[in-house]
Amino acid sequence: MTGFTTLTQTQLDRWVAEARAISHTGRIPDYIPRLAEVNRDRIAVQVQAPNERCFSAGDSTHRFALMSVIKPFVLLFLLKQLGQQSVFRYVGKRPSDQVFHSLAQLTEDGGFPRNPMINSGAIALADLLPGKDGSDRCEALRHWLNHSSGASLTLDEAMLASVRSVGNETNRAIAQLLKQSGYLTSIETALDTYNHICCLSGTAIDLAQLGLLLASEQSMADDQRTVNALMLTCGLYEASGEFAVRVGVPTKSGVSGALLAVIPKHGAIACYSPPLDDTGNSVAGLWLLEQLVRSLNLSLFG
Repeated sequence: MTGFTTLTQTQLDRWVAEARAISHTGRIPDYIPRLAEVNRDRIAVQVQAPNERCFSAGDSTHRFALMSVIKPFVLLFLLKQLGQQSVFRYVGKRPSDQVFHSLAQLTEDGGFPRNPMINSGAIALADLLPGKDGSDRCEALRHWLNHSSGASLTLDEAMLASVRSVGNETNRAIAQLLKQSGYLTSIETALDTYNHICCLSGTAIDLAQLGLLLASEQSMADDQRTVNALMLTCGLYEASGEFAVRVGVPTKSGVSGALLAVIPKHGAIACYSPPLDDTGNSVAGLWLLEQLVRSLNLSLFG
């Protein structure tokens, strides 16, 4: 592993131009109205090392909702607050082989969420966050993340209203099964919290700053290692295993087109490009990440 020392701005700019063209093979999700309205041509990447050495390309100051990329940080926050034993009473550590919002898989697993990176696991963990309602809980998480990382996350109120307008009966059915199985206290509070935290927004720069919470040598405690391992095995849903073999870095995606990769002890790579593949991962983001990891020899496996 060589780290980011050999990367050049010219090289990154060239890859971003190629990725912009590749993004046209993806689709824009339309089940959340505000996501369907985004500019599909926007693209951003931030490569950030703990020593503040960084490279930016594309629309790096454009804000976007993190969506599911927030899930590793919900896990990290709760591990720090409650400890591993308490957290993993409510969520498992096994990879998923079905879509990220699969009710069938949760039913098959007896109502126990398979991992924290899919909707069932994140909804269960949202119920453990401190605060009386979704707004309070989201604010507690936002404040901790901004204070810990130096990021400037804000709540995207318009995106939250758009998410609420849809209703999302699948997530409600997941929450009902979690409640019946004893892994949820309040369906309404958990769903409200989940909607809030997924609508936290930032730039690619902010997202890379968050990534450093999981990447810097000073933070390589058991909790960070646990989060990184689950990102590697579960962060890209049912595509996680194949991507881990081919690329080999902990990665988490979001339906907004956000993508975060952690390079332990070296830094973080944050990407944003809205068009998604069939699994729900950013087409351009995955391609960009693979070019960076392969060219800079960043894989955990050499």
